[in-house]
Amino acid sequence: MTTDYTVYWVVGLIILFLLGSIFGLKVSPREKALGQLRERARKMSLHPRLIPAPEWTWIAKASETRASMVAYYSILVPEGKFPLLRMKVKDQTLEVVTGDPKFNGQAIDLKGIYAIDMQANCVGAYWDESVDFSGEQLEAMKQYLQQLATQAS
Repeated sequence: MTTDYTVYWVVGLIILFLLGSIFGLKVSPREKALGQLRERARKMSLHPRLIPAPEWTWIAKASETRASMVAYYSILVPEGKFPLLRMKVKDQTLEVVTGDPKFNGQAIDLKGIYAIDMQANCVGAYWDESVDFSGEQLEAMKQYLQQLATQAS
């Protein structure tokens, strides 16, 4: 009689293990939202990537020896030939780190932007995606990057 219950326990544990594995494969709501945000950006001709945060952005490191990963959203300007320009965002204004200081103090209305860089034919923003999972400011970001490209030309 005890062996009958043992079989049920073993079968029950196997079923629980399989169900746990299946539910463990479920994508988290945060990751799903980030995937949808990045897909929407691609459809708008923004190019999202995750890259290690450059030193000049002063984004806190993940550890003492490893840079944090940060979202980099960029646009390509086929006819652009921009000199290297790196700007941090401090108190919602641009602070030029490298390059032409004409953008120093320019206001930026976008939330979550850490820094902006411009080089060759690319203008991009280092961005904290978690401030806008719905992507409400993607269009404004694209327009702002295009505006910077126009001003730099």
